[in-house]
Amino acid sequence: MKVRVPASSANLGPGFDVLAVALTKYLEVEVKPANKLTIVSHGEGSDLPADETHLAARVVEKVFGHTNTRVTISSTIPLARGLGSSAALALGVAAACGAADPLAVAIDFEGHGENAAASFYGGLVAVASLAGNVALRRLSLDPGLSFVLLIPDKELTTAEARSVLPETITRQDAIFNLGRLAMLIAGFADVTLLSREACEDRLHQNYRAKLFPEADDLMNRLIEGGALAACWSGAGSAILGICAKDAVEAVRDKGGEAMAAAGLDGKAEILSADTEGMTFLKE
Repeated sequence: MKVRVPASSANLGPGFDVLAVALTKYLEVEVKPANKLTIVSHGEGSDLPADETHLAARVVEKVFGHTNTRVTISSTIPLARGLGSSAALALGVAAACGAADPLAVAIDFEGHGENAAASFYGGLVAVASLAGNVALRRLSLDPGLSFVLLIPDKELTTAEARSVLPETITRQDAIFNLGRLAMLIAGFADVTLLSREACEDRLHQNYRAKLFPEADDLMNRLIEGGALAACWSGAGSAILGICAKDAVEAVRDKGGEAMAAAGLDGKAEILSADTEGMTFLKE
């Protein structure tokens, strides 16, 4: 089977490990029976070792109990940029293998479900752990929203980004994030309600700044260019500007200028929210 899976941007400022939105960058996966494991990759991630250590091989092993397959991957989702590349791959491979619940397989590999859920359902999703189970909810998403994504040529792994986070937070910081989270959900539902404060955060972005000190300036420059709000995309290093549709070109141009001024190679892209989620393709 052949499957297409969108990228995702998680956290979105205050929604740490809770919120994610699917974006119009994609990964396609096709799985066929074979005499031995063969992984063929095109685009992003094509330089990874094509052996049993590859995430695709580990997902195939989990679903089938063996790796006698040919897996073909074509991806435009950059790795280690906070765009849910591993969640998209795990989800896509599990679905292409015919897993009964590919989302559960992907969440099992990821350990937290927001990226995989956004890629599966499309749109904006929230996740929560309830009595040991992952509960998922799709949230309202104003069609007037668009996104500018700054993708520096700088990798930042999730493990590295999590290593700098504190084990505990203060009550004041928890209240701060809860208030911003409510503002953000309202702003995603109605673009006229969205403000830059909705993406403020005290749980992860400020701690991760030491790993990517240019991030704050990039977010400020996006807002100067017309973005309504800006945040880290997942664990970074990509930065997301949330915009009204009529402002995206100016915001993209400002973001590109900001990366150049900071001495960062990379690209600034205009994206939309993917509202279809994972889809099966004709072979």
